[in-house]
Amino acid sequence: MTHTAQPTASHFINGAYVEDTAGSEIACIYPASGAVVARLHSATPPLVEAALAAAKAAQPVWAAMSGTERGRILRRASDMIRERNEDLSRLETLDTGKPLQETLVADATSAADALEYFGGLAGSLTGEHIPLGGAGGDWAYTVREPLGVCVGIGAWNYPTQIACWKGAPALACGNTMVFKPSETTPLCALKIAEILHEAGAPAGVFNVVQGYGDVGATLVADDRVAKVSLTGSVPTGRKVYAAAAEGMKHVTMELGGKSPLIIFDDADLEDAVGGAVLGNFYSSGQVCSNGTRVFVQSGIREAFLTRLTERLKTVVMGDPLEEATNFGPMVSEAQMNIVLGYIDKGLEEGARLVTGGRRADLEGFFIEPTVFADVTDTMTIAREEIFGPVLSVFEFADEGEAVARANDTSFGLSAGVFTRDLTRAHRVIGQLEAGSCWINTYNLAPVEAPFGGSKLSGVGRENSKEAIYHYSQVKSVYVGMGPVDAPF
Repeated sequence: MTHTAQPTASHFINGAYVEDTAGSEIACIYPASGAVVARLHSATPPLVEAALAAAKAAQPVWAAMSGTERGRILRRASDMIRERNEDLSRLETLDTGKPLQETLVADATSAADALEYFGGLAGSLTGEHIPLGGAGGDWAYTVREPLGVCVGIGAWNYPTQIACWKGAPALACGNTMVFKPSETTPLCALKIAEILHEAGAPAGVFNVVQGYGDVGATLVADDRVAKVSLTGSVPTGRKVYAAAAEGMKHVTMELGGKSPLIIFDDADLEDAVGGAVLGNFYSSGQVCSNGTRVFVQSGIREAFLTRLTERLKTVVMGDPLEEATNFGPMVSEAQMNIVLGYIDKGLEEGARLVTGGRRADLEGFFIEPTVFADVTDTMTIAREEIFGPVLSVFEFADEGEAVARANDTSFGLSAGVFTRDLTRAHRVIGQLEAGSCWINTYNLAPVEAPFGGSKLSGVGRENSKEAIYHYSQVKSVYVGMGPVDAPF
């Protein structure tokens, strides 16, 4: 196995790779075999300090460049990512275990899309002129300013993409960033930092430090940090949000979900099954927006279960570096055991196992694609985020019932509807309490559209023009054009 794209040290700070072996070890394990593919070290306090100091020093220089100049660098980095897509995709597969078939089209390419999109927007970030009338012709103007130093904290499921979903809008606005990847998938963000620097971003503009929760906590608490963007679980989100609130820091929280996918009797069966596959088994189910509660109307339920089972027979498990493989392992042994625990719970609580349900007979952390039917709304597998290849089917009779049950959750990340009746599709989506929704498809997340959740699923939005508002602030300036009228 060649590791052509391997980073050369644990951290990327102030434009260079940096190592300090005094930090606790982070073993990067290839989930398809359990083999250690890299050994990294958590950032020691001096390295965390160096990263924050570098970001702080670089920020005024970066902000002083025109948006067009910053955008040119981001777009250059985007082109470089596309040119190196094969290498970066292999690294993503080593990092996460996701099949190369998937990473070649969904990971580095999504990162490149973000850099290209926000690179294109960077030169257009302007304020406005506000005429105020009156005899003197007073007026006001606004200036869109960067926040300063931003901290990004990544999740393990999309390490390359998340680094750029956070980094691209932050940098476009003139901020600098210190990014901490998940300790489970530490490699890919380092290559993004290297590429950004090679593309012309000044030293210190985008830094990567490795570490466990303690490193993240140190970054979040630092007075130099103006903004924290986290992708992770709700429990982690609560902690980070609370810590950021101490310093009145801006936050974006992209957290978990237990999203409903509603399939009406009149849906195209093949498309609905395809949507359920994308919403439950892509990335082996390790996607925060997954539509894991699949509500199927009574008339189509048996046909849906039959066709879904047939299509799951075409799953090809095996070495993710083989392009024929279309279904990879869990990211870690710990995650595999969590998911197997939920499968046991589903069986204990009386759900009917339709297919799967076991650890696959392969080296590595593979779980068979698993489908439960006869799931009720109070079962554990219906309430808690599993983050693995486990689909639960719920039967419903009419639209009102489907909407009420779909909304009966503390999460609100995503929702989907399959129906040929587009009036109903828009009506139902309009009632669902979720931030990122789909009609007659599922889990597509182009950079042009906002992404994020409501309720416990998060705060703020990533991607699209909306992200600019979360990485910048507005200064308003009132301009008096005549004499000052004061009472005394």
